Amino acid sequence: MSRTEYGYVVPWERMGKNMGVEFTSESDRPHVRRLVMDGVVQATLNIDDPTELDADYMRRMGYVIDEMAPSGLPLRAFHLGAGALTLARYLAATRPRSYQQAVEPSDELIELVRREAPLPKGVRVKIRRGDAREQAEKAPAACYDLIISDVYDRARIPGHLTTESAIGEFKRVLRPAGFFLANYCDGGGLNYLRRAVAGVVAQFTRVALISESAILRGRRFGNAVVIGSDGDIPVQSIRRRLAREAFPCQLLAGGELENFLGGARPLRDDDPRDSPPPPESSFAPRH
Repeated sequence: MSRTEYGYVVPWERMGKNMGVEFTSESDRPHVRRLVMDGVVQATLNIDDPTELDADYMRRMGYVIDEMAPSGLPLRAFHLGAGALTLARYLAATRPRSYQQAVEPSDELIELVRREAPLPKGVRVKIRRGDAREQAEKAPAACYDLIISDVYDRARIPGHLTTESAIGEFKRVLRPAGFFLANYCDGGGLNYLRRAVAGVVAQFTRVALISESAILRGRRFGNAVVIGSDGDIPVQSIRRRLAREAFPCQLLAGGELENFLGGARPLRDDDPRDSPPPPESSFAPRH
């Protein structure tokens, strides 16, 4: 069985020839768009079916969104990083009448999405231009049920978004028992991932980590989804969904997560670190 490999943001393949921001599509699948920034695919979007999440990490975030509250219940969501608004469209399709805001620093990207992949009729997502952390600091306390962090700058997660203080600021704007979801990436020694997740553990009473087994063993560079909440995380129901994945995927929580972290210390504002750059091998399709 083959699939498209997503090594960090959504690296389908190294596009490399064109820098800037654009949408591309395949001749046999014109309804599926790829958002390409600086030569790397950042997101995919099915214009005809917003419930199809082609990126592995987005699909796993979708599992959490589906299980965090009763089916169809509208949520208040804050997206740190707009991208192609793929998860915002998913949330609008699966939970109509949800209130959503997104933060995106790139005017060029915002205008491209509005022009070439406009939101379906009736779907409203307010997009604010600016830095994700700065916009979170301006938001009222306890106003969102869900925060999704998926921010990259040239294939790396900016360090100021993964410190313990940053996570604390994101938690501040969550309602009690709200969910924080973040897409992180690492490989090899996993020092960055452990410290980034440790920052989430320092702020929330319950934390879980989802990733493929090969990534968690340091054998491959790739995505990891972290979940933080002061409410109950539906670990067992998410695990049942993960069991249907084509490639072995784990959810670590409780003692398993503690063992994985191995006493790692959270990242701090006085020593922030960007995520490591992906190796070139991350861009090749995997079979």
